[in-house]
Parts: sequence; structure tokens; C-alpha cells
Amino acid sequence: MNIYRNRSRGQFFLFFFAITIGVGSLIYTQFLVRSLKTEERKKVEIWAEATRLIDAADSTQNLDFLLTIMENNNTVPVILTDGNDNVLAARNFDPGRIRDTAFIGMKLHKIKGSKDPIIIRLPGGETHKIYYKDSIILSQLIYYPFVQLGLIVVFIIMSFVALSSSRKAEQNRVWVGMSKETAHQLGTPTTSLSGWVEILQANYPDNPVTKELELDVKRLEKVTERFSRIGSIPSLTKENIVTLIQNSVDYLKTRSSTKVLFVLAFSPEEEIMAPVNSALFEWVIENVCKNAIDAMEGNGEVTIRVMEDGRNAIVDISDTGKGIPKSAYKKIFVPGFTTKKRGWGLGLSLAKRIIEEYHHGKIFVKSSEIGKGSTIRIMMRNGRA
Repeated sequence: MNIYRNRSRGQFFLFFFAITIGVGSLIYTQFLVRSLKTEERKKVEIWAEATRLIDAADSTQNLDFLLTIMENNNTVPVILTDGNDNVLAARNFDPGRIRDTAFIGMKLHKIKGSKDPIIIRLPGGETHKIYYKDSIILSQLIYYPFVQLGLIVVFIIMSFVALSSSRKAEQNRVWVGMSKETAHQLGTPTTSLSGWVEILQANYPDNPVTKELELDVKRLEKVTERFSRIGSIPSLTKENIVTLIQNSVDYLKTRSSTKVLFVLAFSPEEEIMAPVNSALFEWVIENVCKNAIDAMEGNGEVTIRVMEDGRNAIVDISDTGKGIPKSAYKKIFVPGFTTKKRGWGLGLSLAKRIIEEYHHGKIFVKSSEIGKGSTIRIMMRNGRA
């Protein structure tokens, strides 16, 4: 639970930090855009005034200063028209098309819909108009925060992927190391127990307890082998999963409470072939069944159904336990997540890894109802795929 909560908190902080930067940048950029718009408007107004003075000047006046003002506007695209919007001159558009009347006419039409013109009143009552559009710098500045926000989103996604990959790699190293050490620790006592069982079999060959002890020791040997192979890619062979499920249930029956009823909704003679690693697949069945028994607190019914759907082999394991809230459908497969007072919360996460990574199948909560029970579904390719 703590691992899951800390990861969510870290992701939320990263998301909040990135959004804060993006919103702050957007607000500040909008402030700069408004300031630059005002400056460009003033520049065009000065250009308009210079145009008016030149038109009103007589031949004796020095117009060099006014012409310099007009020449200094080399960023804001402007179009000068008469009172009837006939184009008289244009400036700061594509140099190769500045004399293209159709091109300038199209630009004038676009500008009319976005900005009010600046009116130049000339002597004699005649008027000219100056239409202008945002400079290239201003246009780029308007879109800059959105580009920046996009880059931040890409950064967040890449960070999440990197964190997830790093965390997954770290979990893999921990799991492999822990599994190898567990296999090593189990090896010696298991070998010793196997020797004691042989002595008991020699002295008490008809004792049913001896037979059960032998089954338990074989199971310990199988568990030790499972742990020792974690981290390596298991080999898959075509097996009858009905038989494997039957074996797992037979083992669990004698080691579960008499208040737990196992219902096998399939025929033991049925044959559903699928490429599996039998030891790991049985481990998954046992883990899911044990979780079902825990959810029922040792009193209830576990129903197992096996079927085929086209190319898929499907196993449904249902219980009559306390149910799973929808918010926890995915969490129960996260390493470290557990609702029990005891345990590491690795059972279902290992089951998910075995089914999805090694068998290329799926395991998920098919359905659940609080207070009535849950159904876990396992789907894998069958032998016909």
C-alpha cells in the first residue's frame, strides 16, 4: 500500500509542477503579447501619421525625417488603402509577392476580419486607411506557450515511462534476488525432509500420514524449483490444463478448512490443451485459489470453470467472499498491495507476471460484488492457436 501511495504521490507532484510551469508561462506570455500588440499599434499609428504629413506637405518641406519613420517599420505588415479600400501600397509582406494584387487582396480580406483600420484624414476631406497584422515575432510569441506546454507534456510522459521502467527493473532485481535466496534456504531442509520421509516409508509403508508427508515434501521441492527458476525464461509445452487444475485442487483440498467447498464445473476427462509451464501454471491456480479462500475467511465455496473460446483457453475462479471494490480491480495485481494483515502482497502480482509475461495471456477481475464474491479470469492461447 505504501509503495503504491508513494508512487501516486510522486506522479501527482510531477504533474502539478509541470502544469504550474505551463500555466505560469502562458500567463506571462499573454502579458508580453498584450504589451507587444500595444507597441505595434503605436508603431503603425506613427507610420500613419507620417503618411498623413507627407501627403499634406508642400514641396518646400524637408521630408527626410518622415521618410525615415516610414522606412523604420520593417516588421509589421501594413496595407495602405483609399477610402474605398482600394490598395495603394503594401509593406513587409513576402517580397516576391508584394506586387501580386491578388495576394495582397487576399491578405487585406483576412486582416479586415481581425483588426480595425487606422484612419488617415487628409486635407480636403479625403481619407486613407491603414490595415495591419501581427508581426512574425508576435505571432510566434502567441503560440510559444502552447508549444512549451506540449514539450512539458512530452517531458511528463517520458519521465513516467523512465520511472516506470526503472521501478520495474528494480523490482525484477529484488524479486530475482529474493527468489534465489529463498530457493537456497529451502534446499537444505527440503533435502533433509525427503530423507526422513524415505525412512518413514520404509518403516510405515501403509500409514496414510506418510503418504501425505511425501506429497508435501514433493510440493516443497517443486516450490524450491519454481523460486530457483525465477528470472529465467521458462519452457512451455502443450499440456492438458484440466489435469493441471485438478492436481492443484486435489492438493489444496486436503490442506484447506473443511468449511471450504471446491466446485469443479468441468469434467475431469475433458481435454483442453495449451502451451504452459506446468509448475508455474499450477502455482498461479494455487495462488488465486488461496486468495479466494482468504477472501472467504476459510468458509465458503470456490468454483472453477474451464472452457474454450475460439483460440483461447479460459479459466474462471469464483469465490463467495467479501468482494473487491472496482477501484482495486487493478491494484490487487500491483506488487506490495494487500488488504491482509499478514503477507507481502506478491501472490497475485507474481500470478500476473507468470500469465502475461511468460504465457502471453491475461489475468484480471472478471466481476465482483461486495459481500457476494468475485471471479478472477485467466485467458491463454490454447493448443489450436
